[in-house]
Amino acid sequence: MKLLRFLLLPITLVYVGITMLRNLFYDVGIFGSSRYQLAVIGIGNLSLGGTGKSPHVEYLLRFLADKFQTATLSRGYGRKTSGYLEVGANSTFIEVGDEPRMLKNKFPNASVVVDANRRRGIKKIMEKHQETQVILLDDAFQHRAVQPGMNILLTDYSKLYIDDLVVPTGSLREIARGALRADMIIVTKCPSIFSPVDARGIRKRLKVRPYQSVYFSYFKYGKLKTVYAKKDKEKKKEIPEFKKSTNVLLFTGIAKSANLVYHLKDQVNQVQHIRFGDHHTFQINDIQRIIKEFEALKGGDKFILTTEKDAMRLQMPGIVELLGNLPIYYIPIQVEFHGKDKVEFEEQIMNYVKRYSKAD
Repeated sequence: MKLLRFLLLPITLVYVGITMLRNLFYDVGIFGSSRYQLAVIGIGNLSLGGTGKSPHVEYLLRFLADKFQTATLSRGYGRKTSGYLEVGANSTFIEVGDEPRMLKNKFPNASVVVDANRRRGIKKIMEKHQETQVILLDDAFQHRAVQPGMNILLTDYSKLYIDDLVVPTGSLREIARGALRADMIIVTKCPSIFSPVDARGIRKRLKVRPYQSVYFSYFKYGKLKTVYAKKDKEKKKEIPEFKKSTNVLLFTGIAKSANLVYHLKDQVNQVQHIRFGDHHTFQINDIQRIIKEFEALKGGDKFILTTEKDAMRLQMPGIVELLGNLPIYYIPIQVEFHGKDKVEFEEQIMNYVKRYSKAD
């Protein structure tokens, strides 16, 4: 590994130089950066992924959507379309991406929009939905053509950005100094039992500035839900619960799945895990492999499990017919905060939004 890092070092140095020059041009005003007369909250990370961005965007949307007219804007990673698109009730992940499709499922009244050009996306949201009070920019920390009024940076507890290197030697998109642009830093995927001593130690290591707040979050897993609700409703299938006798075939197409695997292994007899790449588009041969490995799994008390985001990519003709008659479920997750962080985080968000919103 050390040899590989050494060999990749020249590429890393070139990449670092380019990103530092780009950031400098934005800092001194050579490249323009737009601000807006409404609340714009950016949620992103320094790393290539795996910090739990989607659940945190969902947390903010759930917190804000019943109080303010809220929209989300992302590039729609993995979609086969381009330009500005609004996610509708019948949009597919191929058209808009899996994460926007998932958000629209959960928040049908929110404006969920995809556009790789965030500046154009914001402009069109403001034109088409003039009642909008808050825009959540999904994965936009490096999109400096837009300057959010509130910038939230996520970093994984198991691999803080200060312990990582820039690509291709590591997984950072830019040097750790980029964290200085953040108003908030959320350390994600913390253990559910987390001491204030650990929190103080991380704050010290991150060397946060006086203008920056640091919060600590963790994932709480919910009860299983069926991937094909209509089919299971017709057959009146009962959704299973985890038992020590259960054998699970888990397949994931997300950046990091270690936390989920660890959660499952503590509750069931066996977890067999098939890993696919992040945002993987499932093909028929993938599904055939999943079915084959499930059938080979020993024991009568068994089922197939995936993530909620992956479930969005299983709603395609051909795949539905192959998996629809099998016991296949997804496990939802939601973000929780440690200690007083929930109250303080939400208060800081609310104070910011109220300064820009037209709400009372």
